[in-house]
Amino acid sequence: MMSRLPTIKRHSLADAVAQRLQQQISLGQYQPDDKLPPEPALMQEFGVGRSTIREAVRILANAGVLRVQQGLGTFVETPSDAAEPLAQRLKRAELNDLVEVRQLLELKIAQKAAMHRTGADIEKMRGFLQQRSERAQANDVEGCIQADIDFHISIAAAAQNAILADLYSTVARHLKKQFTTLHTSTRAFLETQHLHQQLLQSIIDRQPEKAWQSATRITEYQAQKHQ
Repeated sequence: MMSRLPTIKRHSLADAVAQRLQQQISLGQYQPDDKLPPEPALMQEFGVGRSTIREAVRILANAGVLRVQQGLGTFVETPSDAAEPLAQRLKRAELNDLVEVRQLLELKIAQKAAMHRTGADIEKMRGFLQQRSERAQANDVEGCIQADIDFHISIAAAAQNAILADLYSTVARHLKKQFTTLHTSTRAFLETQHLHQQLLQSIIDRQPEKAWQSATRITEYQAQKHQ
């Protein structure tokens, strides 16, 4: 079943669609210079009318996130220089600092995902967690790391907070390369698979407190491994 926007006031509909599009871009669903789907597809995805889609695109175009090329379509703009300082800072960050930021974000993201997740969100999380398990059992380190990151990013998307999702996705991308160097086997991923299953179940059951607790146990394990 197709995921819909949460219930919102009519006057904020275009803003809500713009926020969801921004979130999809932040999470890497659309890359710079990618062309957005045509208006009818976006109308169906978000369950809104043509005028709302056009207004949402206008909002993001004015913000420099999208560019509209007459006769060609709407494209994702290359990130502006305004975002460069954070990106540069993350490149220079120590592994422990990145891990700590990721851990802090994961707690709130897990809690909010348990409150706001949709059926489509659950299917994505299940799929990535299954990939994580399969890659771990095959001792596919790089594949396991990617599946782990994808799983947590899917939780961030389910939290329905574009800023949290953007921050988490950005930090996770910078961690991936360092994790590939740090982990020589998938043992750590096998040891925490049950914790991730518990986290997913608490999100499915809409239990924010248990989701927070499960995320805490995962982050505590990570902290011990990266000391």
